[in-house]
Amino acid sequence: MCLAIPGRVVRRTDNNMGLVDLGGVTKEISLIFLPDVVAGDWIILHTGFALERISEEDAMETISLLQEAFGQEKTCLSL
Repeated sequence: MCLAIPGRVVRRTDNNMGLVDLGGVTKEISLIFLPDVVAGDWIILHTGFALERISEEDAMETISLLQEAFGQEKTCLSL
């Protein structure tokens, strides 16, 4: 199953890439589809690409729903 998950941009790096915090795990992803995102923005991430900027409220709601769906209180999405 493939899921798009929320993450918070830590910082932009070179070549439209950026570091994104996924609940304590930092991954480098492509920001090529969202050239205007900045550190602190929440994004939806899928297969290594940031697809959409979302509000912090929407990110928290999505994380809560994912945790509820998978029955875990602590996951890589725990923030």
